[in-house]
Amino acid sequence: MADRRKVTGRIGEVYAVRRLTRLGWRILETNWRTRLGELDIIARDGDGTLVVVEVRTTRSRRFGYGFQSVDFRKQRQVRKLALHYIQTRGWEGEPVRIDVISVLLSPQNQPIQMDHLRGAF
Repeated sequence: MADRRKVTGRIGEVYAVRRLTRLGWRILETNWRTRLGELDIIARDGDGTLVVVEVRTTRSRRFGYGFQSVDFRKQRQVRKLALHYIQTRGWEGEPVRIDVISVLLSPQNQPIQMDHLRGAF
């Protein structure tokens, strides 16, 4: 079961990267990992702002949209990881934003709906 969730998540991340690339964003990292956890996408938007993107992928709306699953605990973890990433790169003081991209997949793994919440938290 966990493997299916990971596969679903990776598929959603691929679609999110494609969308951001089409918008002219520069992808710096995907699946950046430390012992503290993982950041899905780290990119620079068209204005040069550093953006950490949390991707949530679902196969139905039964439990709501993917972005609705980013609870306080997940927000705290992403913030902590983003700060760690920024510090390891020496990018303190740069403008940073955290976005959430929610991907709803069809049974054939095609995106039915994608929502991009800029500055989600």
